[in-house]
Amino acid sequence: MNETILLTLIKEQSHAVRDPLWKDIPLSGPLYDLYRSEAVQKLGRIKQLGPAFHLYPGAVHTRLGHSLGVYHLGRLIVINLLRSELPYTFTDEGVQAYLCALLLHDIGHFPYAHSLKDVIAVSHEAIGAALIEESAALRSSIEACGTTAELVSSIIDEERACPTSEVALYRSILSGALDPDKLDYLSRDAFYCGVPYGMQDASYITAKLRIANGEIAVEQEAIASVEHLLFSKYLMYRNVYWHPRNRSATAMVKKAVVTLLERGTLSQEELFGLDDGQFFTVMEHKGDPYGLIGAVEANRPYLTVFETVFDEDEEAVWTPRSRHQREEAMCRSLGLGEGSIIIDIPESIGFEATMPIVSSDGTLVEFSNGGHIFGQDIGKAFTKSLRKLRIFSPVAVDEEAVVRALEL
Repeated sequence: MNETILLTLIKEQSHAVRDPLWKDIPLSGPLYDLYRSEAVQKLGRIKQLGPAFHLYPGAVHTRLGHSLGVYHLGRLIVINLLRSELPYTFTDEGVQAYLCALLLHDIGHFPYAHSLKDVIAVSHEAIGAALIEESAALRSSIEACGTTAELVSSIIDEERACPTSEVALYRSILSGALDPDKLDYLSRDAFYCGVPYGMQDASYITAKLRIANGEIAVEQEAIASVEHLLFSKYLMYRNVYWHPRNRSATAMVKKAVVTLLERGTLSQEELFGLDDGQFFTVMEHKGDPYGLIGAVEANRPYLTVFETVFDEDEEAVWTPRSRHQREEAMCRSLGLGEGSIIIDIPESIGFEATMPIVSSDGTLVEFSNGGHIFGQDIGKAFTKSLRKLRIFSPVAVDEEAVVRALEL
């Protein structure tokens, strides 16, 4: 069975899409049709890094390119697993569902979805899974690939019940330390931003993954690749994703969305399915609170008037509602107009690797017990150094006055 599936994955690829990062990416006829579907092509109208192109002008790449890259790397992983003569038995239906899931994993994404996770009740994975099952066109395209919409949805949305051990394996591939999502976005974002530290040795990494106890594991000799990926992630967050100007623009958009949600003039559901152009049109039509959307579009991010390391012991204190109340109080204290203070606290991220290591004698060792640098406290230190409580304002404000107002 595995040999037949392997031959299909290698030989029955009638189309290729040219990608600037990974070059020619082969697809079967049915998968190419799925790639060309309206739901997938819409991702070509959503920038992968949102407002980051104002800081790095080359960062205009889209979630469509990223989805194609995830498919490419995920396909290489399963091909290498099939070549390894593993005792694990794959099914054709399962592999095709996995390939469809790689292409479709982001179709529930809407602009700024990641930064709105604490105010939007539904994850983009759940939105995407529901879209797959509700769209007759997507169901038809998936069935043409030889699998079912339900199986694809169960791989994408981990909140759903896991129907088979094979689905559990595909989930572990998509969410591990060396998953195709991270391998692509770190390399792709670095490539388009023109920075050197995000690039990964993807061909080597995909060849060093194995199956152990029904989940994905990494060979001992590839440990340095895990450490390189995690350090690359740290550098990309430090210099790109959480750069103060990028955080400012993102916080401004979030402030506008939250304000409209609280006023009742915007519902969460109205955001689902939008591309970038539609998002900004909707936001402006709803009133563009404090001119925030227009300022972001014109590349006029608020200034950083205060910055400090975030105390994670106070996590529960900084709810979206309490943050909004503190912003209003600070505006009054500082004599500023409404909406002139934005408090930004990035979400918590991790740098600890949890995937098992396959040693040279075939035994399994947990990454945290392997004596490797990212199994220690350095991951927590990275997180602490990155998470900053920042206060943004359209006008320069004396820092001491900001501190006094924050403490009131």
